Amino acid sequence: MSAVDATTDGLAAPKRLKRRVAWWKSAWFDVVQFVLLSGLLIWITWRGAASMDYRWQWYRLPRYFYRVIDGELIWGPLINGLFVTLEIAAWGMVLTLIIGLITAILRLSESVGGRVLAKVYLESIRNTPLLVQVSIFYFVLQPILGINNPLWTGILCLAFFEGSFASEIIRAGINSVHRGQWEASTSIGLSKTKTYLYVILPQAIPLMLPPMTGTLINLIKHSAILSFVAVFELTTEARNMIGDTFMSFEVWFVVGPMYLVLTISLSTLVGWLERRVRRHR
Repeated sequence: MSAVDATTDGLAAPKRLKRRVAWWKSAWFDVVQFVLLSGLLIWITWRGAASMDYRWQWYRLPRYFYRVIDGELIWGPLINGLFVTLEIAAWGMVLTLIIGLITAILRLSESVGGRVLAKVYLESIRNTPLLVQVSIFYFVLQPILGINNPLWTGILCLAFFEGSFASEIIRAGINSVHRGQWEASTSIGLSKTKTYLYVILPQAIPLMLPPMTGTLINLIKHSAILSFVAVFELTTEARNMIGDTFMSFEVWFVVGPMYLVLTISLSTLVGWLERRVRRHR
């Protein structure tokens, strides 16, 4: 073998090795893994149901999504529960961001009282179980505040709970902006409010979006705990259906993907928003 051939083989060897290893990272291998894992989970569930002599009743589910009576479309309990979950998520996200922003600003302020108030709120919320907080809001604060709708009690509770985590994300985003931005804003005569609105937050928001997505997704998932206080969201309707029909497997196999679609849709939306914000920076 000549020196040229040896050199050529030596250069080709890494390429062949790279070609052999590359399939582990290919998209089709990820698809195969997903299919195999999904198939395994379905098989385990099916075998478990068979061992319990469970009778599948998928044919009964469509009426719990919708019915057409005398030409009129009537939504079933699953869709009604989904609408309530979406309402909780929408209002909860707005209040979570407001509470988180106010708390973050209080922690960064020069007011001793504001910092103490924010610290007490954060420590009391983050170090107590959510179920306990829901109970306090429902049985104690709801009568005191005169709230007649348990739905709004649940939304406020979730907003205060998730707002404690959102505040730390917002505070970290604000602190990540270079100190020179504050000094430049002060030098041109901007007030503190205008500095936040026009200088600091526009630079901090792109940094906040990825971790904030997790907080908002948790808000959707934690909405299920409101079934404890008779809020007729998706999980409550599912439990009522199981109590009436005993279709445990079918109902949870449908409700689980419904939550999954909600959270993935939110992640996709925030990802698109993040790319758009970064593009216009």
